[in-house]
Parts: sequence; C-alpha cells; structure tokens
Amino acid sequence: MTPSDGAAAGTAFITLSEEALVAWAEALGRAAQADAVFVALYGELGAGKSTLVRAACRALGVRGAVPSPTFTLVNLHEGGEGPIHHVDLYRLEPPVASRTLVDAGWPEVLEATGPVFVEWAERAAGWLPPDRWEVRLRRVRDPDLRAVSIEARGAAPPAPSPVLQAGC
Repeated sequence: MTPSDGAAAGTAFITLSEEALVAWAEALGRAAQADAVFVALYGELGAGKSTLVRAACRALGVRGAVPSPTFTLVNLHEGGEGPIHHVDLYRLEPPVASRTLVDAGWPEVLEATGPVFVEWAERAAGWLPPDRWEVRLRRVRDPDLRAVSIEARGAAPPAPSPVLQAGC
C-alpha cells in the first residue's frame, strides 16, 4: 500500500494470519449487519479485500459463491437477515465520473438498509458517505499474513478491532 491510500500518518496495522483475518471479517460482517454500516475497503491487488468480504458474507448467512463483482460492479447477496451489497470498483479508473457511478447503481448502494462492502473504495473517494468504516489491508513479507487496520469515520459506530484476532 502506498502513502496515497489515504491512511492517516501513524495508522496502526495489526498483522493477522489468514485464519485470523477470516475470523475478524466474520465479526466485522456481523457488526456491519447490526448497524447497516458502509465498509470502504482499501488495499493493493491480492491484499485480502475479497477474502474479507467472502468471510463477512458467510457469517451473515450467504450460501453459495460470493464472487467479486469486478465486471458487474455491484452484487447483491441475500443473507439470513437481509441484503448485503458488495461493490468492486477495480475496473473504474479514477477519478470516477458521477454518471458512471449512477449507471452502476451507486444511489441504490448508498440507500442500502443492510451492510455495504466496497472494494477499491478510493476510486469513489468523492462519493463515499461520511459515516463509514475504512478498512485497510496490505500484504507483508510472509505471504500467509496480512496487515489490517480499521477506522470509524463520521457518525459510524465503533468498529470491531482486529487486535482480538491477532492471537489466532
């Protein structure tokens, strides 16, 4: 991850195994469902964004495949307690024009009554809601580990800390 990813100076990253990342993502999904939180995901290719969303969706009762919507941009999954929006903006070149987001269904995503997970959120930087969780993931030297951080923005509820999963 580069300094331009929007992470505040001094952002604390916690290193997690894949098992711990999945466990934390499940807790994150349950917490996001409880408060219908918008979750903005940042990280380079292969950092674990899709792994996180798949684990969150599984924890929320989604059955079947949870593919990344790279070409459709938005997938709507039915969880045990309602819909989960999964957005992948990888294909969109920044800065993203409002027309592109409108055509992709962005207004409906912003009005979602359940959790929303947006991969490559930096590509819609000017269009993100002020109340959200920002999750940053990055690869580290060990290919089986990922560094993660989370920050609640605006009036978003406190986010679950990955620290509790670090011991997995």
